[in-house]
Amino acid sequence: MQQLTQKLGSGDMIIQEVPYPQLGKGMVIVKNHYSIISAGTEGSTVVAARKSLLGKAKERPQQVKQVIDTLKKQGPIQTYRAVMKKLDAYSPLGYSCAGEVIEVGEGVTEFEVGDKVACAGVGYANHAEIVSVPINLCVKLNPSTNLKDAAYNTLGAISMQGVRQADMRLGESCVVIGLGLLGQLAALILKASGVTVIGIDVSEAAVQKAVDNNVVDLGLTRNVAGVEEQIQNATNGYGADAVIIAAATDSLDPINFAGAVARKKGKVVVLGIVPTGFERDPYWYRKELELSMACSYGPGRYDLNYEEKGIDYPLPYVRWTEKRNMEAFQNLIATKKIDIDYLTTHEFEFDNAKDAFDLVVSKAEPFTGIALKYNIEKTANKTKIATSETEQLGKINISFIGAGSYAQGNLLPNIPETNDVARVGVLTNTGTTSKRVAEKFKFQFCATNEEDVLDDKTNTVFVATRHDSHGPYVLKSLKANKNVFVEKPICLLESELEAIIDAQSEAKKAVMIGFNRRFSPLTDKLKKAVGNNPMTMLYRINAGAIPGDNWIQDLEIGGGRVLGEVCHFIDYLTYLNGSLPVKVSASALPDANKLNDTLNILIQFENGSSGVVAYYANGSKSMTKEYIEVFSAGLSATLNDFKELKIYGKGKPKKDKIFNQNKGQKEMVEAFVNGLLTDGKAPIPFEEIVAVTKASFKVLESVKRGGEQVEI
Repeated sequence: MQQLTQKLGSGDMIIQEVPYPQLGKGMVIVKNHYSIISAGTEGSTVVAARKSLLGKAKERPQQVKQVIDTLKKQGPIQTYRAVMKKLDAYSPLGYSCAGEVIEVGEGVTEFEVGDKVACAGVGYANHAEIVSVPINLCVKLNPSTNLKDAAYNTLGAISMQGVRQADMRLGESCVVIGLGLLGQLAALILKASGVTVIGIDVSEAAVQKAVDNNVVDLGLTRNVAGVEEQIQNATNGYGADAVIIAAATDSLDPINFAGAVARKKGKVVVLGIVPTGFERDPYWYRKELELSMACSYGPGRYDLNYEEKGIDYPLPYVRWTEKRNMEAFQNLIATKKIDIDYLTTHEFEFDNAKDAFDLVVSKAEPFTGIALKYNIEKTANKTKIATSETEQLGKINISFIGAGSYAQGNLLPNIPETNDVARVGVLTNTGTTSKRVAEKFKFQFCATNEEDVLDDKTNTVFVATRHDSHGPYVLKSLKANKNVFVEKPICLLESELEAIIDAQSEAKKAVMIGFNRRFSPLTDKLKKAVGNNPMTMLYRINAGAIPGDNWIQDLEIGGGRVLGEVCHFIDYLTYLNGSLPVKVSASALPDANKLNDTLNILIQFENGSSGVVAYYANGSKSMTKEYIEVFSAGLSATLNDFKELKIYGKGKPKKDKIFNQNKGQKEMVEAFVNGLLTDGKAPIPFEEIVAVTKASFKVLESVKRGGEQVEI
C-alpha cells in the first residue's frame, strides 16, 4: 500500500510503497477515502524538515540539549546513530481521516467490515491508503455521511474540547482569536450552541470567510483601530464571557489581547500554540481572569490504557472523552447543525499530495482546509516488499521483528558484514519503519506478515519489540525452528518462561538475550581480575524516574522496571561470580503509584557469593548512572559507568579508563553471530537466562511479601 512520508533530515517528501499495517488487538484496518491536511501542525513540521541542520537546531533547542547530553555520556558514535535515526526516518504525516473498515482485530465488537468511520491520531490516521487505528480513536458514521466532511474528525474534536474548556452557556459571548481551521470550527460549534461569537484574526481574508459563511456574529481584523471598543460594545460593555485562543504564533499579543477583551472573572482557553507570559496588569490581575489549556481531543489523550488498550472512561464520571467529542462533532455534521463544506478550499488526489504541501509551505494562494482524496477502487496488497536486488543466503540468515531506536542504534549496525551472514527480512508495527530499516541496513525485504520472516529463508530471528510481545515471538520463532536473539526481558509471565523452556528443549536452537553489559571490554578485565573465588558485589544504578504512564511502567505492556531493566543487573552479578542465583530478598521504597522502581535487592548465589542490586529512580541525573564494586580474596575493584575500572590489590591501584562509554552491545552481537557460526550455541548459557529471569520474578514476589527471602 502507499503512504506519504517525509524525511526530517532532508525534507524529502514522497509517496511510497510500504508494508500493509499490522492489525493488533482492539484495532481496525480502514481504507481511507479522505484525509485532511492540518496546515498549522503539519505545515510547521514540513517547514522545519525543509530547513538546514542549523535551522532545525534553532527551532529545537531542547533536542539539541539532549544530543549534547548523549554525546557526553555515550560518545560520538552512539550520538551520531541516534541523530541519524531521527533524520533519516520516514516520518508519517497526517492525523485526521475517514474511510471504510476492511478488517477488525481481536476483541473488536463495535465495528464491522463495511462500516464508514472517521479516525484520529498521530501515527494512526495517516495520509495513507490503508491505516490501522485503535477503537477509541475511531468513530462509526451514518452510512449517508459525507466522508470528506467527516475527515475533519480530529480537528473538530480538538475544537470541541476547546469549547468545552470554555464552559459556555446559552446567550453568553465568546471571542475566538485566530480563524484558521481550529478557530473556524470552534466558532461553528459555539454558534450552534447559542453563543454569540466574535471572531478575530490578523488576516482580513480569514475574517471575511467567517463573516460570509455566517460563522461569527461579528468579525474583526486584529489591527483595525478601535477593535477593543467594538468588542465592548458588542458585549454590552461587559467584555466577553470567554476567549478561545486558536492562533499559532510566538507573539504575546493574543494572550494579552484576550485579557483586554475578557470580562471580569472571565475565562481564557488556549486552544492553539501561543506563549502564555501575559502582562499581570492592568487586565489579568484586576479582572481575576481564569486561564486554562485545552488538551488535544479531550480526556483520554495520552492515556495508554484509553488509546492503545481501548479501556473507556465510564460516561457518568467522564461525560466527554476524546472519542465522545469526535462522536459529538460528527453528529453536528450529520444533523446539519454545522455546515463545514466551505472549509475545504482545495482538494488534491492522493498521488498529488506533495503539491498540496507545497501550497501549504509556499502560501502561493489562500487556503483553509485541504483534503486528500484516495482511489478507493485500488486494492492494497499484503505481499512483502523487496528492498534489495540480492536474495543470496549465508550460513546465518537474519530477520528482525521490531526495529525501534535501540535496535537501530545498537543491534543492526553491529551485525557482522560477511558472506556467512545474510540479512533477510524486517517486520515492525509501522510500514514506514520497516521500509527504512530494510533499506538502510540492506535487508532483502520488509514484511507485512509474521510468516514472511519466519519462513524457510530465515534461520535466526532478532526480537526487538515491546516487552509484552517478547515471549510470544520467542515461542513462535522456536516452534518455527529458528535461533532467537531477544532484547530483555525474554518474557513477562512465568507461564511464558516455562513454555519457552519446553520449546527450546524440543527445538534445540540457540536462545540469546540482550544482556550486553557482560560483554563490555572493561567487564572482561574485571572478571579476569577477580577470578572465580566467592565474592561480594554491589551494583548501584542511578536509574532516574520514568513517569507512571510510560509504557515501560505498564505491567501488561512493559512489565515494570524490575522485569524490564533490573534483570540486566542480576545477570551481570551472575556472570561476575560465575554461579546461578538461588535466593533473593527485595525491599522497595514506598511510592503512591506502586512502581517498585526504587529498591534494594540482596541475591545469594550457589557458590556462596552474594550481591546487592541497588536500583534507584529517585536520584539526580547529574550523578553517573551505574557503579559497581567487587570484593574477592583480598582484592577490590570498582567500575564506574563502564568508562573507568580500578583494581585494588597490593601496591598502587591499577586504572583502566576509556574515552567513550562501552556497554558491550557491539561485542554482544558479534559474540552471538560467531557462536552460531562456530558451534550453533549462544554465548550466554540458556540455564543462566532462565535463572536470571526467574530471579527477576522472585524479586517482585519478595517485594510483595515485605522483603521476605524467596528461593528461586
